[in-house]
Amino acid sequence: MQAVIEHIDFSTYIAEFKKRLKYLFREKYNYNDMGLTRDFPPELMEEIMEEKPLAVAIPTEHGGRGVQVKECLQILAAASYESLPLSLMFGINIALFLEPLAKYGQPAVQQRVFQQFMENKAMGGLMITEKAHGSDALNMKTAFQHKEGLFHIKGQKHWQGLSGAADFWLVTARETKSNGELSRDIDFFVSENNRADQHIPMTHRYNNLGLYAIPYGINEIDIAVPSEQKLVTESTGIKLMLDTLHRSRLQFPGMGLGFIQRLLDESLAHCQERQVGGVSLLSIDSVKNQIAKIQAAYTLCSGMCIFSVATSGIEHDLASMSIEANVLKAVVTDLMQESAQISLQLAGANGYRLDHIAGRSLVDCRPFQIFEGSNEMLYTQIAEGIVKLMRKAKETNLYRFLQGYERTNESVDLFRTYFDFTVDSTVKQRNMLLIGKMLSRVISFQFVLEMDDFNPQLVEITRQQVEADLAAFYGQFKTQNDVDPILDYQVNSDWTRFL
Repeated sequence: MQAVIEHIDFSTYIAEFKKRLKYLFREKYNYNDMGLTRDFPPELMEEIMEEKPLAVAIPTEHGGRGVQVKECLQILAAASYESLPLSLMFGINIALFLEPLAKYGQPAVQQRVFQQFMENKAMGGLMITEKAHGSDALNMKTAFQHKEGLFHIKGQKHWQGLSGAADFWLVTARETKSNGELSRDIDFFVSENNRADQHIPMTHRYNNLGLYAIPYGINEIDIAVPSEQKLVTESTGIKLMLDTLHRSRLQFPGMGLGFIQRLLDESLAHCQERQVGGVSLLSIDSVKNQIAKIQAAYTLCSGMCIFSVATSGIEHDLASMSIEANVLKAVVTDLMQESAQISLQLAGANGYRLDHIAGRSLVDCRPFQIFEGSNEMLYTQIAEGIVKLMRKAKETNLYRFLQGYERTNESVDLFRTYFDFTVDSTVKQRNMLLIGKMLSRVISFQFVLEMDDFNPQLVEITRQQVEADLAAFYGQFKTQNDVDPILDYQVNSDWTRFL
């Protein structure tokens, strides 16, 4: 596999890559034991990167395979089947560094950086998040000034995946204007960590709850980069950021698919082998339902992969595709967490161990519901986006609007009961969240319906599971919960007074 991989048929390459990962994680190195320690062994990463998996996100003119989404997703899925942290490492490199560099980088920098990835196993990441401005990226305080042909950048970032380990970074910052205020727009710069004037140290490492293999921490930025290392925007830096983040969210199904499939395979095998009262676990009705939920997650994720391949290539501008990007990210990561919860429950006591695949999977996938936009925020934005389109179409009935909306026109009739109501400006934010969850499921199921000749039994399992989710969300919506927390809750609430 160490031939020039751009000349290898990809179906051959990915089959061999899967075999290689299986050998490394299950035979040569004990991945269950690795779940107890931080960082992958350097020799393991060395052997993985020898296969040049990141070549899928490098243009052919620089020796890569051409940045084809289909190949990127298959690499992510192959990795997450064996290790979710490995897949996230690849995802950070592909969607948050290599693809934006391929689309917006200046030629001289592209040549130099891509060469390092192809020849020296380099890795890269993206620095956006700041302590005081998590999802509020537009108010970041990292700033730059342009002086004597150099961009001088100062600030602090945290929770960047691969902190202290990446060789290259895309750093986001706002320009300091002559009056001392910061520009509203955001710019992106490539930094090379092996150069003293561009080195970004990790000054404190976090003890992250899961994803032990990936270092996270606080990064202090005080660097100077030449003008050629600034990404070239097509309009504004904010649109560049949206294009990049939406493309990343649209590739979450790649990470989700392999992860969910592994949990499905492990859970099926366990429930067939495990005997309770002389019968297998899989003969118990409630267990069958739990396994079917993971199969529905696998099916929904497959449909999302097809959609992502068709829409998320770097030739497309995704800055305005917020609804679809948010749907894929939020639903996939919720499905990952639900599948992990089921897998752990079915595994019984053994699952509640960090060196067991179920326990490790549960903590590893949890942050996926938080980073790149918390799911609660994304679901609310999905609902707000649809309501905005409804206003533009002068329609107040959600079902009637969804009948003509391109992402739901084939699926909504299957679930009319849950959408035939009026949406107006009086809907509380907590109920907009529920509407966003409902919209996300019906949009996701349309992706499944658009897969010709996909296993019809899996499609029907998925339809029933989606309907069960919609019924639950709709029930919550109809209760019109309007409770607010009370700050002085301890007044007259001590149970011992009533003895």
